[in-house]
Parts: sequence; structure tokens; C-alpha cells
Amino acid sequence: MEKNEQKTDFSSINSWPPLETEENDVQHLWQALCSRHGRDVQEQLAKAHVAVAGLGGLGSNIAVQLTRIGVGKLTLLDFDRVDITNLNRQHYFLQHVGQYKTEALRKILAMINPGIQITCITDRLTPSTVIPYLQESTIVCEAFDVADQKAMLVREIRRQLPEITIVSGNGMAGYGRTNDMCVKRLGTHLYLCGDGYSGIEGKNSVMAPRVVLCASQMANVVTSIVLGGKP
Repeated sequence: MEKNEQKTDFSSINSWPPLETEENDVQHLWQALCSRHGRDVQEQLAKAHVAVAGLGGLGSNIAVQLTRIGVGKLTLLDFDRVDITNLNRQHYFLQHVGQYKTEALRKILAMINPGIQITCITDRLTPSTVIPYLQESTIVCEAFDVADQKAMLVREIRRQLPEITIVSGNGMAGYGRTNDMCVKRLGTHLYLCGDGYSGIEGKNSVMAPRVVLCASQMANVVTSIVLGGKP
């Protein structure tokens, strides 16, 4: 283990739902999802296990969308807390400011679908924690903010867990230029969503419309992969 890597702390891992989940709510929602999507589709979604690495503008919105369609298991990874400056694009509310993003998002998702199984990991993802944190997932959504962390995650998954599919976001700053947002396949198990070029230099900032658009592309790719379609 390199000196700058953190030791794996499994005490930071928590699971959902709690024991007091109302069974009738879960059953009613399951029936509603089956009526909307079809039972065969819903059963495939319920078997999926997706990890979301980074719970900012991309990750929080991806998690909400996958929860809404009934993906069965989510692993949420982030070490950071909600800041008031996050609210222009991230799926949190004023009452969540100061809370860990993992815990805040878990509460939000439970309000949407109390039957979803959620594992929260409040820790930094490093090369040494890729296997223990991600090996149970079949798809990983790379939703980090920093370029070197994005590159590290893609590199280490392809090296250590090559059977896992990666869906990554790159290029969503600013506004407008909607048609520039696209999905590219960059290998057997790697998809890239976004415009591929826009950053936050100068007056260019990250705003909800384009960030959520990229998150929706990523969630749609995940859905297509789970259901055996063409992303």
C-alpha cells in the first residue's frame, strides 16, 4: 500500500433499508413499477447492482433516476459533506447542508423507494479500495469532479476488475449546446457521456440543466445495459 493511500475502514459502510420499512409501501410500489415497465423489465432492473462513485451533480442525480425506475441495489461512495454551493446542481436540499452526502442521499432515495437496497461508503476511493468497495457491482458510474480521480478510477477498474462496465461523465459545464451532449463507447466495458470538452475555466460554470442532462445520459446507458439493449 502506498503511503498516501488510506486504510480501508469498513466501519464507514452502512446498509439500507432499515428493519422498520413498511412492507405494504414496498409492495405497492413494486406493483406500480411493474404496471408501468412490465414485470420482465422490472425483474431485470431489480437484479441490478450499480455503484455510483461521487455523489455530486452527476452522482446524486444518477442515483435518484435509478432509484425511480427500481434498480435493486445501489452502492453510494463519497467522503464529502453537502455544501450550500452544491444546491445549484446536486440533488440535495437546504436541510442536508453539513450532512455527509452518502447519508443525505440515502434519506432522499428511501423516500422515493423504501425497498431499494443501499450501501453507503463514506470514504475516499483509492486504488487499494477498488476491489473491496466495487467488486459486488456489475456497473460503476464514475461521477467524480477532479480529472485525476476520474482517470484513476477508470484505470484501476479496468486493471483490477475488468469485467465491470464503467459509465463515465466528461464535459457538462456551461449552458446551451444541447446537441453536443452524446454517448460514446470507448471499449468493451467503457462508455463516456457528455460533450467531452467543456470545463469550468473562465466564466464557464456548472449548472443544473447540463449537469442533469449528462446524468440522465449516464442513467440511460446503465438502464440499457441492464436490459440488454444498445446504449
